[in-house]
Amino acid sequence: MTQPAARTSRPLASWDPFRDFDDVYRRLGLARLEQNRAWAPAADVSETDDAYVVDVEVPGVARDDITVDVSERRLTISGEVTAKEREGRLRHRTRRTGQFRYAVTLPRGVEQDSIAAELADGVLTVRVPKSASATPRRIEISEKSEK
Repeated sequence: MTQPAARTSRPLASWDPFRDFDDVYRRLGLARLEQNRAWAPAADVSETDDAYVVDVEVPGVARDDITVDVSERRLTISGEVTAKEREGRLRHRTRRTGQFRYAVTLPRGVEQDSIAAELADGVLTVRVPKSASATPRRIEISEKSEK
């Protein structure tokens, strides 16, 4: 005789299809390796008439925990998100912690010495000005004077 399937009282919304994978990683000791690897934050790169603008999401990260470097046309933004001290046992985590790194190669014709960075509302904005020769400009057409 066939037995009815066991049902749980947990709602479907709490079902996590990746929970078994997380358990396997933990049992094999791979969870720590995954946490120690640098991850890339979400970023947008846009272009205006006079600059390239890189917006990187770094919510909860202090200005002193972020580094912006430029070397040989390579812009690198790195830092660390530290885990918050908690009371009790953490049951589920979706926020990333640890080292992060975002890198992009800058196009030719930028003023590397004039790059500026600003942190506001969890978004780091790096402005990379274009050089004067790379900035588009309109050429005025003059009339030829008759002699």
